[in-house]
Amino acid sequence: MERDAVIVAGFGFRQGTALPELRAALDLAQADLPAVEALATPRDKAAGLAPLAQTLGLPLITVDEAALETQQTITQSSASLAARRTGSVAEAAALAAAGPGARLLGPRHVSPDRMATCAIAQGTPS
Repeated sequence: MERDAVIVAGFGFRQGTALPELRAALDLAQADLPAVEALATPRDKAAGLAPLAQTLGLPLITVDEAALETQQTITQSSASLAARRTGSVAEAAALAAAGPGARLLGPRHVSPDRMATCAIAQGTPS
């Protein structure tokens, strides 16, 4: 890993998603990857992700809509494209929060109940 790099877990999730589902998505995405140092999600979803950030003792980075839309994602979900104008909210949030030149460490992972997605990105925050 490059010096001063940060590992960020980005999340997308449906309203009403509980802590266990968010944790399940993170656990699936993080398997065999470096430890996550921050969580990220769209600004309007921050309250839903705050309990996981608090439980893990990690900072929560909020991402605005414009930043989500400019990210190149691996996944191209039609639902995500229609709702947020990005192929994957989780991937876009991770990339945006990890800073310019960030790269995904893999595609998003979906929680078993399909309520949450999580993707991990590595980058150097600005």
